[in-house]
Amino acid sequence: MWQRIQTAVELIYPPRCLGCGDLTEADFGLCGCCWRDTLFIGGVICESCGVPLPGETDGHRIECDDCMKTPRPWRDGRAALLYDGKARSLILALKHGGRPELARPAARWMAQAGRDLLREDMLIAPVPLHWSRLLKRRYNQSALLAQHLGRQTRLEVCPDLLVRRSRTPVLDGKTASQRAEILSRAIIAHPKRTRLMQGRGVLLVDDVMTSGATLAACARVCLASGANHISVLALARVAKDT
Repeated sequence: MWQRIQTAVELIYPPRCLGCGDLTEADFGLCGCCWRDTLFIGGVICESCGVPLPGETDGHRIECDDCMKTPRPWRDGRAALLYDGKARSLILALKHGGRPELARPAARWMAQAGRDLLREDMLIAPVPLHWSRLLKRRYNQSALLAQHLGRQTRLEVCPDLLVRRSRTPVLDGKTASQRAEILSRAIIAHPKRTRLMQGRGVLLVDDVMTSGATLAACARVCLASGANHISVLALARVAKDT
């Protein structure tokens, strides 16, 4: 009976590509063309920020020039996609296009990319969104990713572990120190959630990592609140040269 119901549903609502809407073999998938235009990160990566790197692994920790020049306040970082091509379109649709259903398959990609970061009893928390932007978008895309990631990994999720108490200006063109100063005043720990971080690892989740300034501000708040191991996981990573 269940198979008949499933067949009837598929006839009425056949699986369609997340990227272009063409028919696909399974729900929440990509067609061949969109798959080829979606740049999944693999191979050699910077272990701090997840950006892909040339060369081969040598058994030692590998970091990009930016992370060696300015060490991150977190320990390890990963991203599933390069922010380019179809990945950029999907993320913009999730973020601004009113397509929250994209968070579910995206979280599966993130769980695969971040499998080495996961630890027992780790707490998952999204990068917070200011209430004014939340009102406009109707949801925090990073919180959706975190919630689905929690279901994928069976780890605890705290969607309001951190709070963005002020709406930050556009950070493009700001220096690293200016960004850090702006964000240090904007992001705080939720006063009723700090106990959840005591002595625990925290996995910070965001949709896109560009400079990493926002994730760095979140990581510092978590460390100051008693967390002992911070990792970051983004759906996509902006690379200088893609």
